[in-house]
Amino acid sequence: MQRNEGTLDRVLRVSAGLLLIGLAATNVIGAWGYIGVIPLLTGAIGMCPVYRLLRINTCPINRR
Repeated sequence: MQRNEGTLDRVLRVSAGLLLIGLAATNVIGAWGYIGVIPLLTGAIGMCPVYRLLRINTCPINRR
């Protein structure tokens, strides 16, 4: 697995994921908010499968 997310991208994903999970846990937005697990995990590992399919790379280290 090669990283394809830059630092800002990862921070935004983790933040959005935590926000969605928090809102779902407090019953503000309902159970669909647990979809926040996906951006949380992709931000934590630094690799997004959709980015790979679309050949998007926001990680400055891996650019060629």
